[in-house]
Amino acid sequence: MPGETRPSVLILTPMKDAVRHLPRYASLLEGLDWPRERLSLGILEGDSADGTFEMLTGMTGRFESRVSRFTLMQRSFGFRMPAGVPRWSPAYQQTRRQILARARNHLLFGALRDEDYVLWMDCDLETYPPDVLSQLVGSGLDIVMPHCTTTGGATFDHNAWADKGRSNFASRPDAARIRLDSVGGTMLLVRADCHRDGLIFPPFPYGNESAKARDVHPVWKRGEIETEGLGIMAADMGLQCWGLPQVTIVHADG
Repeated sequence: MPGETRPSVLILTPMKDAVRHLPRYASLLEGLDWPRERLSLGILEGDSADGTFEMLTGMTGRFESRVSRFTLMQRSFGFRMPAGVPRWSPAYQQTRRQILARARNHLLFGALRDEDYVLWMDCDLETYPPDVLSQLVGSGLDIVMPHCTTTGGATFDHNAWADKGRSNFASRPDAARIRLDSVGGTMLLVRADCHRDGLIFPPFPYGNESAKARDVHPVWKRGEIETEGLGIMAADMGLQCWGLPQVTIVHADG
């Protein structure tokens, strides 16, 4: 895929307390096999207590040397997990996911211009292949994600599933591609026109009557929020989500 013919891509990353991950984030971004003139970057920081926004501000020049347009936003939602409580704690799961959905939507609406694709990417990835964007865009799919694993090789992103949660990346590791009803956000490529047509990250339980949603949510009663909600909404819009088990990225431990 010659550089001059490659689609334009906007990478979007919501961040919170990301100081320890930023050097690696920037290094991986610099290693991406995608031309600078076809790449944009948007970051939204919110509710950090470790100086993330200040560090991002100091890294502006580094980001601008890698992408054609860099957007840095800050939005406080006034939420922090209590000290010592894991982020997956059921008592706070719905609130945490609602705020993350709102952060994603704020970032999307504030940073998207005329790009062809949006690549959602976590700030705390340990590694991904330099050609991961080429592989995702080259699939020709509207909504597609790689297989995100732990450093030990186990599936990390359990928000990507099909068949009401009974099937996921681990179910078909040798498949070239798998259909997904729900997606995760560790790395997710979305054709930008899907977002322009109204595809967002629902900050509320979405799809109560959908045949794709889980019959009973493991934390709240019905419906899916954030990335899972986006997957259900995509189906309602006539779109199919996909996973590429052979394209592997690795999430940092902890």
